[in-house]
Amino acid sequence: MNERPVSNALRPSACPGLLRIVPALDGGICRIKLGGGSISSTQAKAVASAAEHFSSGAIEATNRANLQIRGIGCEQTALIESLLAAGLGPQNAAGDDVRNLMLSPSAGIDRKMLLDTRPLAERILATLQNHEPFHDLSAKFAVQLDGGEALAMLEHPHDLWLSAFVRDDEVRWAFGLAGCPTDTPAGSVALDDGHNLVVAVLELFLELARPEQTRMRHLLAEYSVEDFLSRLAGRLSFHAMTDWRRTEDSVVLHIGAHPQAQVGLVYVGAISPLGRLDPAMLRGAAQLASEFGDGSLRFTPWQSLLLPNVRNQHAAEVVERLEQLRFLCDPGQSLTRMIACTGSSGCGKGLAETKGDALQLATLLQRHGHALNVHLSGCPRSCAAAHIAPVTLLAVAPGHYDLYFRDAAQPGFGALHARNLTIEAVATLLDARSRSPLDA
Repeated sequence: MNERPVSNALRPSACPGLLRIVPALDGGICRIKLGGGSISSTQAKAVASAAEHFSSGAIEATNRANLQIRGIGCEQTALIESLLAAGLGPQNAAGDDVRNLMLSPSAGIDRKMLLDTRPLAERILATLQNHEPFHDLSAKFAVQLDGGEALAMLEHPHDLWLSAFVRDDEVRWAFGLAGCPTDTPAGSVALDDGHNLVVAVLELFLELARPEQTRMRHLLAEYSVEDFLSRLAGRLSFHAMTDWRRTEDSVVLHIGAHPQAQVGLVYVGAISPLGRLDPAMLRGAAQLASEFGDGSLRFTPWQSLLLPNVRNQHAAEVVERLEQLRFLCDPGQSLTRMIACTGSSGCGKGLAETKGDALQLATLLQRHGHALNVHLSGCPRSCAAAHIAPVTLLAVAPGHYDLYFRDAAQPGFGALHARNLTIEAVATLLDARSRSPLDA
């Protein structure tokens, strides 16, 4: 079913894929797109082996719930073939780029879910790969399905989002364009029309967008939302709505053990420090999934993973063994709240060694008893975080950062608070701010 990589089947893009390995300072990057963030333990072991044999061994959990292998050398074809043999590739070569569909990591097991989004997700992913016109979508064009789960990433903007809600005892899909489920919806459709909605929106986008308009937000800068919806109404029946908005639960639900909708079962969440795993960590987590769970792992937009369907009585042992593998399972650890891009060691645009600086900052904050959500970015592109973090450090030189605090009234990273700070100065300032009664 999987095709061998064919170079002329892939359009030019700076984004890595499974079939397109993109060069970086530390070697090639291969991105493995996971359906709904899920991977079997057998497949996870195949990723670990591929990283071990054909790269530096660096594996990354991404903020779109995918995996990346970094540091790939000259054996690119062997690496790709090993991943295809494990069933991790697209249904056809041209469909690799467009497999951009985000689900809640707890889809189908979350106690607050209104429905299981996975059947619809499988149908949408098949259409994205096999409907040839959709191969013209950008490798960054993305769709989100939210089933009302407590554990859901609601801050990442998507070109199209669908969010389940209840109105008059009927579950429907609210939907929106170029935003997040916490925005005011553009409209709603019946539950059975979810797939038709995605197809209609994507086909209309491709008909209207010029080649340089690769994202929905680019198109909506020329066409108003009202104009787009009026054209959509000719293809699909939907209801206008402005009186509903999605609320967000605490994201700490992705760390530690949490009860599932299924009685007697929990999922166990663990963070890979700064999104990095080595083959032993991934192989060990896969073994735990086989031994105590259902033989699958789920990666999350918080660069963490879940082991679903673990029996209550085994939760403590699974947590302990994950920690022995160097995963983080305690939300009180400062490092669980840190996000950092590859930095200058692997990216030519990075102005600082962000991962090393993040480790230093986490250690300093832990001494002060703080676990703050901090994002360290080596350049303004913000590759490591699709959302705006409460605190952002933007590198200006090795070991020096401008400090921003999130402010809804300010564009970009938010309000600039201080310039050209060392990591020690950042820690001192954040400690003082956390102790201030004005920020309580």
